[in-house]
Amino acid sequence: MSFFPRIFGINWQQMQAKVRYRILILTLLPILLTLVSLVFITIYWNISYTGKQLFMKVKADLTVANNTLISVQKSQEKQLELVMESWEFQNDFRLFDGNKNSYRKQIDLLLDSKKQLLNLDFLRLVSVSEAAADPDLRVMLQKVKGDSAYSGLMVLEPKRLALIDPEMVKTASIPLVETPRSQKPTKTVEDRGLLSRSLLPVPDAEGNVAWYLDGGILFNRDIRIVDHIRDLVYDKGTLPERSIGTVTIFLDNTRISTNVPLHFFPQGGEVQGRALGSLVSEEVKQKVFSQGMLWVDRAFVFNDWFISAYAPLEDVQGKRIGMIYTGFSESPFIHNYLLNIIELGTILMLVLLVSGLLVYRGAYSLLQPIERIHHVVKAVQSGRNLRIGSLGLERDNELSNLAEQFDRMLDLLQRRNSQIQAAAEQLEVKVEERTRSLQEKTEELQNNVALLNETRQQLVTNEKLTALGELTAGIAHEINNPTAVILGNMELMKYELGDRAEDVEEEIDLVIQQVGRISTIIRSLLQYSRPGEFNAPLEMHQLTPIIEEMLVLVRHSIQEQKVILNQELNASYPIEVNRPQLLQVLINLVVNAAHAMDEEGRIWIRTYDWVQRGEPIGVKIEIEDEGKGIPQEQLSRIFDPFYTTRADGTGLGLSLSYGIIKRIGGTIEVSSTVGKGTLFTIGLYHKAKEEQVDTPYEGLHFNGH
Repeated sequence: MSFFPRIFGINWQQMQAKVRYRILILTLLPILLTLVSLVFITIYWNISYTGKQLFMKVKADLTVANNTLISVQKSQEKQLELVMESWEFQNDFRLFDGNKNSYRKQIDLLLDSKKQLLNLDFLRLVSVSEAAADPDLRVMLQKVKGDSAYSGLMVLEPKRLALIDPEMVKTASIPLVETPRSQKPTKTVEDRGLLSRSLLPVPDAEGNVAWYLDGGILFNRDIRIVDHIRDLVYDKGTLPERSIGTVTIFLDNTRISTNVPLHFFPQGGEVQGRALGSLVSEEVKQKVFSQGMLWVDRAFVFNDWFISAYAPLEDVQGKRIGMIYTGFSESPFIHNYLLNIIELGTILMLVLLVSGLLVYRGAYSLLQPIERIHHVVKAVQSGRNLRIGSLGLERDNELSNLAEQFDRMLDLLQRRNSQIQAAAEQLEVKVEERTRSLQEKTEELQNNVALLNETRQQLVTNEKLTALGELTAGIAHEINNPTAVILGNMELMKYELGDRAEDVEEEIDLVIQQVGRISTIIRSLLQYSRPGEFNAPLEMHQLTPIIEEMLVLVRHSIQEQKVILNQELNASYPIEVNRPQLLQVLINLVVNAAHAMDEEGRIWIRTYDWVQRGEPIGVKIEIEDEGKGIPQEQLSRIFDPFYTTRADGTGLGLSLSYGIIKRIGGTIEVSSTVGKGTLFTIGLYHKAKEEQVDTPYEGLHFNGH
């Protein structure tokens, strides 16, 4: 901001001491910020939207180029069909088919004249046996359907090119040229040929196919297609001045057909030429040719940066053999962009200077009376009894009225100042005394409330745990003996049945599993009431097998209901858990979900990897039902021990499940919508964490609707 004082010949130290210059700065500051913001917004819009439009254009150009290649192949097929349907060919072919030796030369001469007329690089008639013996044509024969032609791209070695036409071997040979950002070539010459080849069945009079027309073009050194595409997409007026639009067909990473110039703007005796044999940059080769991906971005083309689009080319077998490229030089766009920024900046600076001058001239006369008022205020502060009216301000304006009001205020202030000072001193003493007393009472009350809440919560928890411990001990004593008898009798039954035990082996094993689950539940109850006495071993497990085992176990519990279990098991990351305890948690949640529905409905069980910052840290399990839902006032109590809304429930299932999950550091969340259903989400870490069960709802998340 220091340039404003220099413009108007004002010393900066003097300006800081004067109110009018401070107001002047505050007046000009929004203008300056607005102009600077406008510059940056314009730059951002230019970079964002202009860049996007350039990439969209070059991508559309690439689409035109690809479609042109396809149309070239379709055109080849039409050309072969015209040759086959011509009267000359039909007449010669009928004679040739009857006497092959006599008329072979005649039909070859006809095809040679047609080849030159249609601008094809080769056109010949081959028999079925010749085509079957040729490994290249054999691939195309497999794709010919009926009497329709088939076209595709093909790369041939020099020996195989010579079999078609020896002249194409010379045409295909292109010396390689290393470019600044390309990989160093492993050979000096590219002698393979890239062909657009079409094969058309030629039926005889009886409709049998014994011959094929084989024709096409060689892309090596061919400039017709790339120049045609360039003229389509980069016609005059489509690009800025000195911007060059180019199109290239690559064999592997070598330019074999291109209009990229050797010298963009030749000088002296230089010839513009074409960059045949030059290599594409290594980063483009890796992404497009090696990985088969589309490139739409800036790219270094031969010796300059271009807005470029590359796409891979595939041969008749679906193998990547090269690339096709469209693009235009980037530097003219950057030049125009910088020129626009300079023009905009110049205009904004002129606007700023003119605005500053106008604001200063208008504010000077307006702010001069304020300086007088400032002198009066300083005089009053120093103890002098000075008034603004004595300075002779002009009458009948807002500042004069303000001065009169200010003088009356000073008079009133002077009369009451002593009274206010005395009253203020007394008031400060009283306020300080009352404030100190109030703070002491407030702190005491807060401490008492906190102590009362803690005591009440501890008493409730202790009473529940005591009751649970006594109940669990009794249950364990009463149930363990019958379960032991059941297990013993099941083993005896298997022994007595002998070989016949195989018929009911699945039922016997299921009974044994359920008895084991009863024992596990008893241990979990004891663990909940006295968690320090039980340390369940933790092991690494895949989640999907545990889910599948749970589904087998709950099948009998919900078989009377028409419940559909939908599974989406996508978790793959291992977790450290106790398998029986996790089974118990999952069974509790699924059975509760089934009970929440009236006879029928759907339950979704989903698993997926738990990912944070792009790295997996564990897995998550979702169990969702379409039951009646949980009201908001009940949602915060569902994990309390002995709390249940079912007449036949114990109120321990969710409480035990919560304790099991939290003891291994996991998370459990619940959300519910009344009338729509409930969703439980369990998060389990790859490596179990320390026990986190401190209060009944620590780490819980509720979401009710």
